[in-house]
Amino acid sequence: MSSSAVTGITCLLRAWTNGDHNAREALTPLVYKELYRTARRYMARENPGHTLQTTGLIGETYLRLSKLEGIDWQNRGHFYAICARIMRRILTDYARARPHLEGGLAPQYLPLDEAEALAGEPNVDLVALDDALNALSAIDERQSQVVQLRFFVGLSVKETAEVLGVSERTVKQDWLFAKLWLLRELSKSQSDGK
Repeated sequence: MSSSAVTGITCLLRAWTNGDHNAREALTPLVYKELYRTARRYMARENPGHTLQTTGLIGETYLRLSKLEGIDWQNRGHFYAICARIMRRILTDYARARPHLEGGLAPQYLPLDEAEALAGEPNVDLVALDDALNALSAIDERQSQVVQLRFFVGLSVKETAEVLGVSERTVKQDWLFAKLWLLRELSKSQSDGK
């Protein structure tokens, strides 16, 4: 993405923050490709029979974004992080609403093949992952944000540092500790039969 496009996105986000609804509409074509990439990454981890498709996930994300009020958009990374969090929430809501447990079917699993430290755990229940991320957020909000930005949004260490306003070294440390903590929590959840 060119620096002028990045600057344009940031300007439109600031205009949106200041109440310009036209800015939100103008933002859509500039961010769609990245949102599609993020949504496709999420959907690739879902079972093939999932009722929600990539474009549907984006549409639901836009719907929820349009209902947000009073967000002080800082930059494009902040925007993408919020969108990734919304996507995660949508898919978690779908997973929680599925009658798979009452019907006696096996739980739906989310492969975490992209997470380096979680490589020993090939599949993780999406609901368990969401619960673990929420628990991590209660302990260390920044570490939870690092996981969301690195794993779900796909930002680099440098981009994550810029979004969070911390050093790259801090991001690397948070990423390492968060992955290890999540691995432990998800292992406990699987051994507990959740």
